[in-house]
Amino acid sequence: MNNKIGFIVDSILAAGIVALLVVFLVKMPKNNVSEVREVAAQGELMPIAVVNTDSILKHYTLAVESSDKLQAQYEESMVKLDTKARAFQKEYETFQQDVLNFQKKVEAGAFLSRERAESEQARLQKKEQQLMAKQQELENLRQQLSNDFMNQQAALTQQLQDSVQAYLRDMNADGHYHLILNDAVLLNKTAGYDITDEVIEGLNARYAK
Repeated sequence: MNNKIGFIVDSILAAGIVALLVVFLVKMPKNNVSEVREVAAQGELMPIAVVNTDSILKHYTLAVESSDKLQAQYEESMVKLDTKARAFQKEYETFQQDVLNFQKKVEAGAFLSRERAESEQARLQKKEQQLMAKQQELENLRQQLSNDFMNQQAALTQQLQDSVQAYLRDMNADGHYHLILNDAVLLNKTAGYDITDEVIEGLNARYAK
């Protein structure tokens, strides 16, 4: 179960950061276009960098802590919901048995008076209404826990996105890279363009402060 939950949480965070790093554009002055073409013609590395999103999710402390926090929240919500659902199921099964016993007594003429039978029937009808209300409360709780989890996920994902984007902006303040890409969008790449380790080291160093 924990592996499944971890996969769900990691997928959620991955979706958020991939949206950020699909393309991180740095505005390139028009007079640099010829420079880029010249560099490419000479077979040298162009002012482009590639970042591996999966590695950031695995090794950036903030991403790891965010994933753990989401997982803990998800597990806590599921335990709370499961506990109430089990209690409701047990109460509902008891009610079903009471209804069955009532029907058997009516068929066997076991009630001493009509008033006694009507009183038991009224009790069962009231219990049924109470169970219907509890069932609705359980559904409301499920929706509330789901909304709370999604809000927490959105906040943590946004924090992660802001952190990575801010670091890349500061790291590239001199405009050295004209384009920073997530390698998930690339079909092929040259190793010299990958700055993932440098980015992770910088992110963690900044986060540690």
